[in-house]
Amino acid sequence: MPRADGRANDELRPVHMATGYNKYAEGSCLIELGDTVVICTASVLPEVPRFMMGGQRGWVTAEYGMLPRAGSERTPRARTQTSGRTHEIQRMVGRSLRAITDLDALGERTITLDCDVIQADGGTRTACITGSYVALMEALRRLQADGLFAKIPTFDSVAAVSVGVVSGEAMLDLSYGEDSMASVDMNVVMTGSGKFVELQGTAEGMPFPKERLDDLLALASSGIKQLLVAQKRSLEEGSS
Repeated sequence: MPRADGRANDELRPVHMATGYNKYAEGSCLIELGDTVVICTASVLPEVPRFMMGGQRGWVTAEYGMLPRAGSERTPRARTQTSGRTHEIQRMVGRSLRAITDLDALGERTITLDCDVIQADGGTRTACITGSYVALMEALRRLQADGLFAKIPTFDSVAAVSVGVVSGEAMLDLSYGEDSMASVDMNVVMTGSGKFVELQGTAEGMPFPKERLDDLLALASSGIKQLLVAQKRSLEEGSS
């Protein structure tokens, strides 16, 4: 099945990441993945949640939101209660970044990643994770430059991508139109060393065999390797 944008099944949408997008935040990244655009900002506070106080460990967390016209129709601003979907995405982004951060070395400080979706065309949660890693690294570099620690307190890098089965074919990095037609939909979070942080996979119709799962994971791995290269390039350009 030809894809609407002409991509091969194993091809990412055009990806671009720019650091230093927000001059006030300790770290920031504008990530564009096709028509999905997200601003990720990292803010550092010299405190931790109450349940962690006195433990000499840091915390990394995330918040997620979409501008009212990020999609094809306007959605009301969240003013009081966070939706279940938003809460789930926030937790996913936070877990992904904590998985590669040395919280003991971070000390008693909190880094919050705010992920604001400007435009949505599928893959917003995976774009948030990929862009937030860049924003986190920029913030940690600033803290290191300020003399708060000698070594960047991370174990690894991390990125995420969507994969799925559309019209019987495995595809990488689904747009919204593809995602809405997918019989299998999956989000994959992996580290730079090839370890899995999180898998979210669903059969929208008929169950799928392990062989299909293996194909999708291999496809996701190839896409994440490309995203890791793009992350590294954006951080190098930002420090030059």
